Amino acid sequence: MKKEELIAQLKVIIKPYTTNTEAFDNLTEDTDFINDLSINSANLVDIVLDIEETFNIIIEDTDMQRMLDVKTAVEIIETKLSEK
Repeated sequence: MKKEELIAQLKVIIKPYTTNTEAFDNLTEDTDFINDLSINSANLVDIVLDIEETFNIIIEDTDMQRMLDVKTAVEIIETKLSEK
């Protein structure tokens, strides 16, 4: 799966949880979930659960703690998909 496709799927997952639509519309790999998209930590857990379900992967706690921006999320998803 290409990085652009991953980011597109990630945007679909993130959209219900963000209140900052301008930052969401301008989402890049450098977008931070908490600081840029105003997503709280409880919703970040929901996003991780949605990612696991969408991509049929398991994300360990250590990876979950690092998943604070789009770039890291994509890297973790790519790694998990390659392990399947």
